[in-house]
Amino acid sequence: MAKANKQNVSKDEMNSLLQILKNRFEKNIHRHTGIAWEKVQTKLLANPKKCFVLNEMEKTGGEPDVVGFDKKNNAFIFYDCAAESPKERRSICYDRAALDARKENKPRHNAIDMASEIGIDILTEEEYRELQKLGEFDLKTSSWIQTPPGVRKLGGALFCDRRFGKVFTYHNGADSYYAARGFRGSLKL
Repeated sequence: MAKANKQNVSKDEMNSLLQILKNRFEKNIHRHTGIAWEKVQTKLLANPKKCFVLNEMEKTGGEPDVVGFDKKNNAFIFYDCAAESPKERRSICYDRAALDARKENKPRHNAIDMASEIGIDILTEEEYRELQKLGEFDLKTSSWIQTPPGVRKLGGALFCDRRFGKVFTYHNGADSYYAARGFRGSLKL
């Protein structure tokens, strides 16, 4: 679970964020059929800490958008919807243990800690596949996804992408990193 962020956005940042999110929401109605922007905006204005997180998602290239509504928790669900894995979150290994294990050519960061710092959760495989039903993502990049403990214990980590009209799940050493691999996150509001 992502660590709660105690930051807030300034009034100018909030106005800018609301405009960006509204424009994206209206441009991509197919991602959130039946959800009214006014209800999303009301929740956004009532949750400045979550707006800070969405702003961090935006600043790191995630292009967050509403992809659903969790009735049980009365929460809108946002995913990173950038066409490719968010640019400012690439060239990183999977987690802290993988980063610490590298002796040479260490990447600048790792996906799990970076997601926690932003205040989001890395997508699960199921969430990643749900995202791919809303469009075609990661045609040139790939994204780390939450990895089962058994796989991670053996040194591996999972990632996904879309190639040849299909969504693939792969494995790699958790300490690997590539310029075209980042991660996507989710946030409930």
